[in-house]
Amino acid sequence: MAAALLSALLFAALTWQVAGHGPLRTLDERLGRTLAAAGDIPSGLAEFFADLGNTVVALPVLLVVMVWTGWRGRQRSQRWHREREGEQGGADAAGGPAPVRWWLPPLAAGLALAAVPALVVPLKLWLARPGPPQMAGGAHDGFYPSGHGATAAVAYGVAALLLTRGRMRAQMRLLLRLRIGNDNSNDVDARWGAPAAAVALPLAVALLNAGVGIGLVRRGYHWPLDVVGSWCLAGVLLAVWCAVCDRWAGGEDRAVRQEAGDAAGPGRN
Repeated sequence: MAAALLSALLFAALTWQVAGHGPLRTLDERLGRTLAAAGDIPSGLAEFFADLGNTVVALPVLLVVMVWTGWRGRQRSQRWHREREGEQGGADAAGGPAPVRWWLPPLAAGLALAAVPALVVPLKLWLARPGPPQMAGGAHDGFYPSGHGATAAVAYGVAALLLTRGRMRAQMRLLLRLRIGNDNSNDVDARWGAPAAAVALPLAVALLNAGVGIGLVRRGYHWPLDVVGSWCLAGVLLAVWCAVCDRWAGGEDRAVRQEAGDAAGPGRN
């Protein structure tokens, strides 16, 4: 939960600067005007990336990933239970690993995205920060934090976590079995697929969110701190998602960790 704490502290510091009209807010608005007037970034491209933070775009992407990973998780859960039953001869082992809650990661992902408006809207109403000049005369004040920025960061971020989590767990199982000398796996995907996916997909999501943020500022929809604050808020939600899944999803990775602990001995956990 260190990542959640760090994100929360940074968000609190930025919110303090925005609410208290601090020097960082002055620099932020100066930078925002400069970027909005810059012609180096085509407005059409900036609009495209800004639209990726719209719920109409981000929600269907996350729903597809949730359905896919839920289906795959259910398959893995059934296969794991069959393997456990075969190992135990059909008997339940006392003190065995927790059952695989394959539905928890997708469900928690949907709840994380649903938490975005529940957090962003009250903050916008409370702070009532005016928007950039291009948004003058709009229907409302209240642009901090950016709803589009938070939606994109949470939706695409948790989608990447859903897609890479299974691969990383497979690699973890392989490494732990190697540690305890019980490697009966020929899982090439676990050996080579997980590191590549674990790097490439988060990097792509980070670049996509950077494009969303730049597009929002370039089009004059938000100040830069609006976007950075939304990323901090998303960091809290993503860290909570990881903690919830690690704590309660259960499954075969916990079983292998238990085997590794048993093999290491009581003083080597």
